[in-house]
Amino acid sequence: MREIIDKRDLAAGLRDRLSQIMADSGETQSGLARAIGVDRSTVSQLLTDAGGRMPGAHLVAAAARHFDVSADWLLGLSEHQQMASDLVDASLQVTAATRALIDDQLFQWHQQAAGYKIRHVPTGLPDMLKTHQVLRWEYANHRNRSTEQAIEASERRLDWMRQTSSDLEIALPRQEIKLLASGEGYYRDLPADLRRAQLDHFAQVTDQLYPALRVCLYDARQLFSAPLTVFGPLMAAIYIGQNYLVFRDSERVRILTAHFDQLVRQAETGARELPALLRKLQNE
Repeated sequence: MREIIDKRDLAAGLRDRLSQIMADSGETQSGLARAIGVDRSTVSQLLTDAGGRMPGAHLVAAAARHFDVSADWLLGLSEHQQMASDLVDASLQVTAATRALIDDQLFQWHQQAAGYKIRHVPTGLPDMLKTHQVLRWEYANHRNRSTEQAIEASERRLDWMRQTSSDLEIALPRQEIKLLASGEGYYRDLPADLRRAQLDHFAQVTDQLYPALRVCLYDARQLFSAPLTVFGPLMAAIYIGQNYLVFRDSERVRILTAHFDQLVRQAETGARELPALLRKLQNE
């Protein structure tokens, strides 16, 4: 059953919040009266009348619009001062992206989340786990980043991983690794010696950095995930190509965290077993 709110409490809440925001903004009674189209005496009555009389809804709405706050906050019914549209804007942002993992914006978010566990589903094999030769092959014709920039960014990201207090957990489709090993799909033009060296490098890095870095493989035929990163409880970003959809509200961060944890729970190859699998594929 809904709680019935006494109009005297509403009037008191309005009186307190209106006095507060007028003091914070430096607004006068005369200025507010002109802004909402009433006499100064009406504003004075709003601020001083303790009898529980409520003004019309149009006056509450006009005052809320003037101060750019929500009517619920002005009435003392909410602790969120922003209007609903502003709350949505604050919880969801669209941020320009250049390239997954080594993108400067993404790296900045990684640094801001220092000390928290970071969960990551990349678009493919993460750049920080690639050899210099593979990065040169991949970025040879890239429009936004030179091969040397890619190598430098990859090394910087790997150095940060070695020093940070954050744990990084990565979930990859096992099919991505199979394509790399067999030289099919995206890796069709990558020479066999570079693919063997890449598998060996991947195994070495994941072996050396475990358990701070954990990479597991899930079956893409059974599970699906868009590329995303969850930065502890702070925020989550979904990569859509040219932009990130960034969520900062706790409920959406929790949902995306649960999604990632499901990939890990159902992974075919865990982080401990991955180096052995990579070396087996290298030998084959």
